[in-house]
Amino acid sequence: MNATSSTAPVPFTSTDLPADRLRLVWSDEFDELAGTPPDPAKWECEQGGGGWGNGELEFYTDSTENAAQDGQSCLVITAKAVPETEQHQRTCWYGPARFTSARLLTRGRFAFTYGLVEARIKLPYGQGLWPAFWMLGENFGEVGWPACGEIDIMENIGREPGTVHGTVHGPGYCGGEGIGTGLALADGAMVRDDFHVFAVDWQPDRIRWYMDNRMFFELSREQIPQGAPWAFDHPFFLLMNVAVGGYWPGNPDETTVFPQTMTIDFVRVYQAG
Repeated sequence: MNATSSTAPVPFTSTDLPADRLRLVWSDEFDELAGTPPDPAKWECEQGGGGWGNGELEFYTDSTENAAQDGQSCLVITAKAVPETEQHQRTCWYGPARFTSARLLTRGRFAFTYGLVEARIKLPYGQGLWPAFWMLGENFGEVGWPACGEIDIMENIGREPGTVHGTVHGPGYCGGEGIGTGLALADGAMVRDDFHVFAVDWQPDRIRWYMDNRMFFELSREQIPQGAPWAFDHPFFLLMNVAVGGYWPGNPDETTVFPQTMTIDFVRVYQAG
């Protein structure tokens, strides 16, 4: 579905702007046949096993074994344990690759400045799993991280099955000093149990995070540490991935079951207009 469709979807998520003042500028509804890879006109499948700055264990591939449409209007990212007899086929920073997964991004295909971004996702679970839906500044290749800015729309780590996190990173507030918060589901519910809509409303002077129409965090320009730049005033591109292991979630253990899947119903971007 594209922005010019007469049946363009209405955003799920609360926002300051009424739905009739928002226009859909980009989306992926994942409506292709089962086994179809992510649309290459919209998504790059980033590849490699260098740890991605976080000590992660997975090797990201462009295989449909790790990212494919399911024929039911969803994209499925699958994190898999590699049989010991096949681990030699790919090399990670720590040696033969023990896990594969997928990391998809719209870099070079779609970027935007300000708007309402949302995705309906069902998350994986288990110790060492780290699914995320996030954004990086398009100038990443020129200025690097964290100068480019990062907006984490949703992150979850397996040891916190009922909590999602929304965070930003920029110069002077990155890594463990990122600014954000977590939202814990009520009554012991776990995020993996159902689909949820994760969203941010990104405006020039503030960013608001939502889960299922509930705003759970708001950041304004004034909350950035004194002397640090507001790194969110230029084009950003989208990313979604399932990491395995890393400094924050820790590594899988004997309780972790593979394969694990992150199922994405849609990704949509709206702007005022």
